Amino acid sequence: MNVSLQQLKVFVAVARERSFTRAARELDLTQSAVSRCVRELEDAVELKLFDRTTRQVELTHAGASLERRIGRLLDEIDLTLREERAAYEGHRGVVVLASNPVLSSSWVAQGLARCACAFPELLVSVEDQAQSGVLASVEHGEVDFGVVSLAEPLANDQLHAQLVFTTPLHAVMPSTHPLARHASVAWDALHDWSLVTLNADAGVRAALERAFSVNGLKRRPVQEFGHVAAVLRMVELGLGVGVLPVDSHWPTVGESLVSRPLVPEVTLATLLVHRRNRSLRPNAAAAWAQFAEHTGASSSGGASVDLEPAAGPKLAADVASNAVSRESSRPVLARSGAALHEP
Repeated sequence: MNVSLQQLKVFVAVARERSFTRAARELDLTQSAVSRCVRELEDAVELKLFDRTTRQVELTHAGASLERRIGRLLDEIDLTLREERAAYEGHRGVVVLASNPVLSSSWVAQGLARCACAFPELLVSVEDQAQSGVLASVEHGEVDFGVVSLAEPLANDQLHAQLVFTTPLHAVMPSTHPLARHASVAWDALHDWSLVTLNADAGVRAALERAFSVNGLKRRPVQEFGHVAAVLRMVELGLGVGVLPVDSHWPTVGESLVSRPLVPEVTLATLLVHRRNRSLRPNAAAAWAQFAEHTGASSSGGASVDLEPAAGPKLAADVASNAVSRESSRPVLARSGAALHEP
């Protein structure tokens, strides 16, 4: 039996309208085309579906039974196709992104809120991972896209990276601390203080190492933690001066502490990344756009920046000015749940 979807649609339209002419008008077909479809369907199922007279068209018993069942099936097919189209256009389904834990608690949460508002039926699932894990998950196709913060251009020709914002590093301390008297803090002013910062999972270590090297500071122990809250608690207890990214995209330092920009300025670049030469699924592209919103970039707009070896000279210079090779990272020594690292 060779029956087409078009034949069934024509049959249901004629049955509903009780007219070949009106059905032809509804389907934007000629009357002869409608007649031919019905005739071919009747031949295929070997049933007479309509009783035709010069004035009217009536369903036969077989035609009435078929119309009830086929009509429901066509409605179900139409609903299924519309639902799939909605998912394809980014309104439904599940999108998985990977992020370092620090950004998950701040800027990523803001992006999730925008997604929930724009697409209530779209579920965006976040996987907290170390930055190396984020990049690996994106490259292997285990997640739709990822979020990382780096002090250097992304050196991976398998990934496309889009800059969404940059964040300056600040010194964080109690308001009574001697460094708090100044509007900004020079890097060499940190020489006499114990330092507390984020570990490599948030991308801060590379920026800190670069700043120490450029400003001629002696390598020294630096206490590292995986979360901003842990760094801030250490600073509140007077155990060191914090070095953290500070702006509206990162967790705030709270009321008990103050922050001062470090000069010369050193910044972290936060990037959205996905696999190169593979388009995002439309629902993932819709989520990507929400994460890029309000940060000066979009998935297809003119503000998009490609942070790869072919990046423009100004951007490359801006990011590379804070760069340090990954090979220079030294092992971290576990100690009481934190890490002791010598930059």
